[in-house]
Amino acid sequence: MQISNEDYLQYKPLLFSIGYRMLGSIVEAEDIIHEVFLKAYQMDEQVMENKKAYLCKMMTNRCLDVIKSARYKREQYVGPWNPEPLVLETSDEFNPSEYVLQNEGLSIAYLRMMEHLSPDERAVLLLREVLDFSYLEIANIIEKKEENCRKIFSRAKQKIAQVENESLNYEKNKSIIHRFIEAFQTQNTAALLELLSEHVTLYSDGGGKVKAAVRPVISGSNVLALLYGIVKKAPKGFYFEIKNVNGQPAIVNYVNGTLHSIISFYIGNDSIYEMYITLNPDKLTYYGKK
Repeated sequence: MQISNEDYLQYKPLLFSIGYRMLGSIVEAEDIIHEVFLKAYQMDEQVMENKKAYLCKMMTNRCLDVIKSARYKREQYVGPWNPEPLVLETSDEFNPSEYVLQNEGLSIAYLRMMEHLSPDERAVLLLREVLDFSYLEIANIIEKKEENCRKIFSRAKQKIAQVENESLNYEKNKSIIHRFIEAFQTQNTAALLELLSEHVTLYSDGGGKVKAAVRPVISGSNVLALLYGIVKKAPKGFYFEIKNVNGQPAIVNYVNGTLHSIISFYIGNDSIYEMYITLNPDKLTYYGKK
């Protein structure tokens, strides 16, 4: 049962689904997939009785290693950290939509919440809730007892309870974003504040590479002041489109045909609870041109 090129094509979507959700990074997920398959190609076929289980175990454990070793690096990150946006509408050569099994657990809000979990909690929650692995399969992957995995899952669910209120109705959310844009363009502050929750928070991720708010911006008036300021300083050639990003509608901004930033939303109960502006050019490398 040696690994073949057909196995690569068959299992890459599953491994990408694990890696991207665990790390919030397309680049790191792709790198680890290559590592895993390179190692798997060299393995003795006797070792790999179940290819899917073995590849998932290798992928998950490698992601856990990366998470644990990246803690210091993440603590030194300048400003808020947003997951790398996954644009699912693109004409670029690399099209991540080919590698994503389903949209569950894919939103920016969900991936940001994953950051509050321990590495094991992140792995168990993902494998169980999103990818529907059995507790026995999860126990074999992370090398813990089945009962321990159940407890870890329960803890993880409690920690991310907040994101359970997120609306994943694409068309409804798209309508809310259209209303937000229309009110913003007409500077209808009253309409904007109606769309924003009382404690709306904006996370601006420039990574120290470009100008961005280094702390979360809280409250509708402060968020709108920041957005008005950004638009006022927008360079010539600036325009935007609404595209499918992480399975949800998002505002994708361009300057002269080159991707400038992406604004994603956490919407629940017909209100915008959080906004995520990703400006860090390192997180936009896959979509540089329209």
